[in-house]
Order: sequence, then C-alpha cells, then structure tokens
Amino acid sequence: MKADQILDELIHRYPVLKPLKTSIQKMADSIIETYKNGGKVLVCGNGGSSADADHIVAELMKSFEGNRPVDGKLAKRLVEQNKEVGELLAEKLQHGLPAISLSAHQALTTAISNDINGDIVFAQQMVGYGDAGDVLIGLSTSGNSKNVVYAFMVAKAKGLKTIGMTGYTGGEMAKYCDILLNVSETRTAYIQELHLPVYHTVCRMVEKEFFAK
Repeated sequence: MKADQILDELIHRYPVLKPLKTSIQKMADSIIETYKNGGKVLVCGNGGSSADADHIVAELMKSFEGNRPVDGKLAKRLVEQNKEVGELLAEKLQHGLPAISLSAHQALTTAISNDINGDIVFAQQMVGYGDAGDVLIGLSTSGNSKNVVYAFMVAKAKGLKTIGMTGYTGGEMAKYCDILLNVSETRTAYIQELHLPVYHTVCRMVEKEFFAK
C-alpha cells in the first residue's frame, strides 16, 4: 500500500478527520524530511498524552508494520565480534528511526521539577536534545499545557519544526505550531481517541518511505 493510500484509508475510516488530511500529510512529510537530513523526532505530552508520546516513539524506534533489517555492515560487524550471539542480534535487531519521548525520563523530569520549575520540564530537555532541523511533536488536548507550550517556544527559538496535536481550538499552542492537527472534538477522551489513528497513520507513512522493500 502506498503512502497516499494509507492516508486515504484513514479518512475513509474516520471521515471526521477529512479537514485535517493536508495537515496529516505535512506532518508525515516533515518527519520524513527530518530523518533524511539526519535529524530526530522529540515528543511530549501529559497524562494520556504522555502515553501517546511514548506510543509514537515505540512505533518509530522499531518495526511497526514493515520489515526493518539492520544495516548489512552492522550485521557483519556483530558476527565478527561473536558469531553465535552476533548472528542472533543481526537477525533480531530492527532499524530504528531516532525518537525520544520527553515524558519518559523520570529522574530527569523530577529533578527539573524539584530543582527549577515543573512548567519548564520539557523546555529544559529541548535545550539539551533539540537541534535545528529536528521535529518536536507536542500533544495537548486543550492546547494550553504550559510545559508543552514552553517546549514549543524553545523549539521555535532553536530552529526545530513544531507539530501540535490538540483539540478543536488549538489553544495557546496554535501560535507556535508550524503544523497544527486540531481534531474537531472538545472532550479529552474524544480528542485522544482521534489522535491515535492520526499518529498511527503518520508512523505507517514514514515507515513506508524508508522500508518499502
């Protein structure tokens, strides 16, 4: 299935997302461009959106639906080090697309919250992780989560591409988004229910670009 067919399938299954079709395509294209240029994807959110951030990273860092064998040179070097174990690793390991969930580092996030300010927990990580040309995906059902908004401000200042996934209004985040995916719901649960098929589709499209064979 081609990338445009994957997107068409999403719209067929979730007609409510049709107004966001172009934005979803742009989200996939931005991530693909970032990876082609040697960049990475950073993701953040709170609560259920934090779980979504982890979920996105999981789909990017290992195979999602396709086959992602590791590079032949790496496989060869693994076998040269230890034939038995190297062959196992070469067979089982999968090519990963670099992605980091900013919600996942408990020691770091609690240190920032305790020592500095909880509202800048993601912004501080952007200082260390974010490079020009990377992508920051922020999930906030209201669009007003301070820690996500502040991370977007730092990302914009450092030259990252910013992608916001929000509810209908877009909230404060909308001002700092290069690409805004504001699904047409206002209730938290309903918003998150639409975020999931969107990022699943984008991850499928990205994987198809790099591992179509």
